[in-house]
Amino acid sequence: MTALTTAPGIPTVEMRGVVRRFGPVLAVDRVDFRAHAGEVHALVGENGAGKSTLMRVLAGVLAPDAGSIRVRGDPVGRLDVPAAIRLGIGMVHQHFMLVEPLTVSDNLVLGREPRRRGLLDRGAARRAVEALTATYGLYVDPDARVEDLSVGERQRVEILKVLHRGADILVLDEPTAVLTPGESRALLALLRRFAESGRTVVLITHRLDEVLAVADRITVMRQGRVVGEMAAAGTSARDLAHRMVGREVALAALGMREAPAPDAGRSFGGAPALEVRDLVVNRGGTRAVDGVSLAVAAGEILGVAGVMGNGQSELLEAVAGLRRVASGAVVLDGQDVTHRSVAAHTAAGLAHVPEDRGDRGIVGELSLEENLLLGRHRAFGGCLGLDRGRIRAHAQDLLGRYDVRPPEPGLAARALSGGNAQKLVVAREFSGTPRVLLAGQPTRGVDVGAVEAIHARLREARAGGVAVLLVSADIAEILALADRVLVMDRGRVAGTFPVAEATPERLGECMAGVAP
Repeated sequence: MTALTTAPGIPTVEMRGVVRRFGPVLAVDRVDFRAHAGEVHALVGENGAGKSTLMRVLAGVLAPDAGSIRVRGDPVGRLDVPAAIRLGIGMVHQHFMLVEPLTVSDNLVLGREPRRRGLLDRGAARRAVEALTATYGLYVDPDARVEDLSVGERQRVEILKVLHRGADILVLDEPTAVLTPGESRALLALLRRFAESGRTVVLITHRLDEVLAVADRITVMRQGRVVGEMAAAGTSARDLAHRMVGREVALAALGMREAPAPDAGRSFGGAPALEVRDLVVNRGGTRAVDGVSLAVAAGEILGVAGVMGNGQSELLEAVAGLRRVASGAVVLDGQDVTHRSVAAHTAAGLAHVPEDRGDRGIVGELSLEENLLLGRHRAFGGCLGLDRGRIRAHAQDLLGRYDVRPPEPGLAARALSGGNAQKLVVAREFSGTPRVLLAGQPTRGVDVGAVEAIHARLREARAGGVAVLLVSADIAEILALADRVLVMDRGRVAGTFPVAEATPERLGECMAGVAP
């Protein structure tokens, strides 16, 4: 698809008075939004501010309840996904929309399959993936099944899928949330090149340093409304954060390094609360985790860093009991749980905030109060009959304490924004009395205020004697929270450092496999 031209001065995208409701919840409230060809326009705000909903209306995924849309100056009537694609609008969604049993190349050409003698031309599909990965530097194996890919690799497939369709109005919702710093910089440079070639780029992200690095203009939303639009030049991360949440926030929430806590990096005695011994986990015929050993003491945070796709996801899933262990052992408080059920892991004192909240963390069809009950129903009556009054009170308490918006216990979880879904998972997993907490990308896709709150909860857990295994693609997050840092590369432990010795440069070298 060739880029379509827009008359000078006319916005490529113009949305006027757009309204979108989800039952009683007013998600987008009379919003005006404009973006021009040749610019990167950042859309920022707290979780639940309406950013993703507004862009899903533009992409044809949701129908507006009121308002109008113009594309290149022309009014748009009924806008569904096929119509949006024909108009050159492509959206990379925060929640993956891939067919997991199919390969990368199959997903890329789905709906536009190349044919040869009436059959799917898999060679042509594979070549399309190879050409795109060579052009944009977003490598992924064309023949790999999506179900075998890491979260970061799935994100790349989503981006490649939109690029394959030739969109010249490109909307990206938290595209760097699971990418490494190097991958993120490469993607932002790519977005910059898109804009310079005359395309329109709308970027939704909570990483304000990225906004300031790549955006030309910024629109700030709060509680469904636009509260400001400004040029990126002359704006600071602190200014943006204050507009978004109405107060000052911690440096780490802005993606900036804080000094470690005074007691970070201290030594621990006694038997570890979590021990992993020579763990081997397979994925798609290869060793995703290759002989990993680690130990986490009570009251310690061990941060796991590394380029996504180097075994971190499989490590967490194996420790949680969600993935089969080929060999080795997982020991919780001296109890071998290697080949036991997830329920047995939970009973042994383990809580788990999974990397992929949509796949592992919530059930979209269930209500918020039902999601907060998952794995904990026995405490509220179990099979003998659930105590609905206690369940509702429990939900209202957690939704308020963890600032899940909207705080409606009966609302279906699928209606939540990505960040609020993450806060729902965190509220459930932190609300028990775990001895060991697994935290996989705990602040992925959440706003700066929520990042600050989740960081505070992790520190509280540590202070309360919980052993925390933290996996994060955000080096600043690991350095702000961890006592020790373990780096994984190609499924193995590439190095372990006290936090005081774990500089970004040293970790980056170790992640790249070049450090001794």
